[in-house]
Amino acid sequence: MKVSLVGTVKNAGNAVDAFLRSLRAQTRAPDEVVIVDGGSTDGTLEALEAAEGITVISEPGANIARGRNVAIRAAAHGVIAVTDPDCAMAPDWLERIVAPLDGGADVAMGFYRPAPASFFEACAATLVKEADEFDDNSFMPSARSVAFRREAIEAAGGYPEDLDFGEDMSVNHRWRELGLRMEFVPEALVWWPVRPTLAATWRQYANYAEGDAVAGMHPRRHALRASVYLAAPRLWRRGGKVRRAALLTAAFLYAYRPINRAWRTFEGRPLDRATSMFAVPALMAFVDAAKLTGYVRGRMRGRRP
Repeated sequence: MKVSLVGTVKNAGNAVDAFLRSLRAQTRAPDEVVIVDGGSTDGTLEALEAAEGITVISEPGANIARGRNVAIRAAAHGVIAVTDPDCAMAPDWLERIVAPLDGGADVAMGFYRPAPASFFEACAATLVKEADEFDDNSFMPSARSVAFRREAIEAAGGYPEDLDFGEDMSVNHRWRELGLRMEFVPEALVWWPVRPTLAATWRQYANYAEGDAVAGMHPRRHALRASVYLAAPRLWRRGGKVRRAALLTAAFLYAYRPINRAWRTFEGRPLDRATSMFAVPALMAFVDAAKLTGYVRGRMRGRRP
């Protein structure tokens, strides 16, 4: 089975070096690598062009969806593995993620874990679910870690180039609608860099939510989030002890899993562990505000046809 590894990138910085090291370390090498650069100005393009065995296509101005589509069209083989060139792949990532396709699956869904480099990034990483928290039958992959047959992406119409964000989730929904055979492979792991600042984190989650609104994805989830945040202050002001206790209990249950991840993350670091018990809930509220803002912005833009 011949496999093309594809990706698209713009200004990956030093992360592209980790990607190239992990590519060279793969236990099952791809038969070709095609990377589309969307107009990097930080040396990413030059680093990729200097690497041996990579076909680099310069496509200035291309968004993520177009970059992937260009790479897929340029790929020679019928099995496509996709990741982002600012991620680092586990040594056996490609070997594991193409195995279900060899067994007849249409789509193989790998997993992805954050790679925090600071206390803030470690707190932000706790907002990301772990593999055992997902249902295999409803898991939606990220284009950081996915592989598929060419026929599968063609059946979905390719990545939607009118979406600047959420393009991979749109394709996931289309695959589910088509009833394709999608297998979850949590052992096929890549690590992705966490946004290093509050401002970058806000942009990340606001952009994701804007993509949801434009693509018409997860409307109930966003409506529920907005309803809770709008209603909670009023219920607190007008509530007695019982109602307020119920609100506090609901807030604790909402934050329990990220707090539990933080507790385990900072084991052996008592000060960081104690600080994270306050930092993580505050960061959750901050991210929820970003999502609400992004979703409203997307609704104002209007839903795509």
